[in-house]
Amino acid sequence: MTQQSTSLLVGLLAGIAAAVMLVSAGSPSSLSFLLFAAAALPILIAGLGWSNLASIVAVALAMAAIALITTPQAALVSAVTTLAPAAWIAHLSNLARPAEEIGGPEGGVAWYPLSDIFLNLAGCVCVGLIAIGLAMGYGPDFVSQLVEIFVSTLREGNADYQPSAEAIAEMKQFFLFALPAVQAAMWVVILFTGWYAASAIVRLSGRSKRPQDDLPSQLRMPRTGVIALAVGGTLSFFGGGIGLIGWTLIGAFGMGFVVAGFAIVHHRTRGKPARGLMLWICYLGTLIFTIPLLFFLFLGLFDTARTLTVTPSGPDTKP
Repeated sequence: MTQQSTSLLVGLLAGIAAAVMLVSAGSPSSLSFLLFAAAALPILIAGLGWSNLASIVAVALAMAAIALITTPQAALVSAVTTLAPAAWIAHLSNLARPAEEIGGPEGGVAWYPLSDIFLNLAGCVCVGLIAIGLAMGYGPDFVSQLVEIFVSTLREGNADYQPSAEAIAEMKQFFLFALPAVQAAMWVVILFTGWYAASAIVRLSGRSKRPQDDLPSQLRMPRTGVIALAVGGTLSFFGGGIGLIGWTLIGAFGMGFVVAGFAIVHHRTRGKPARGLMLWICYLGTLIFTIPLLFFLFLGLFDTARTLTVTPSGPDTKP
């Protein structure tokens, strides 16, 4: 079997797996969110372990299957939020160039920087969510309906819960801007976790083209991310759709710096006797209180870098 036919077969299998996960996630269950989050994994494995052809075929087949089983709109949502970003990230991860072109050792290979992969990931999340928001008509009316459903559900479970009209109005205003930021932040974590898991699986299979990155020392956001975050902060002061776009940028790139902040803590605690305890306190404190996220955000903001992974030899592939 030729390499091209193998890529086609892998792409078909990956597309079927992704489509099954996404369609299954559409039915209400405790596993729905987990299935939706894991749908990027087959696309990433196909792209990282085989070729761009495999990931492109997987995306196309998954979109077609979802459109036939559900609706074309659902296929489009899946494509821009999960399938296409996964294929793009896998493509970037396999890019490499001769190290001497950037001042590295002769005969070495420099791989696409992890920081730039992470920056692209956050950018893909923003593009996908903004596109979906525009298509769905996300705005005050949409959020008002969501809040009304949410309040009604709480009332059914607790008859004493009777919020005032002012409280409901404040809740609607809060959710209007909080939802884009929270969704963007969550999706950055989901896609990055999928990339990390897929990379580990492909390395274990022996098909990985890219060497293992040292995440604690290399996972940083480049300075371009600071610009994107600043643009998001500026846009958030405007009303309407511009403000919502700003909050989406804040959520995606802000979470990028938060993850980088956690990587910095992992790096700086290496070799420390109580490293495990310190890391557990960091993660547990963040989950319980949320406020520590600001600490990791500023930690990531003050340590921006573009680090390279260089190997002695590798594929003669140029970006």
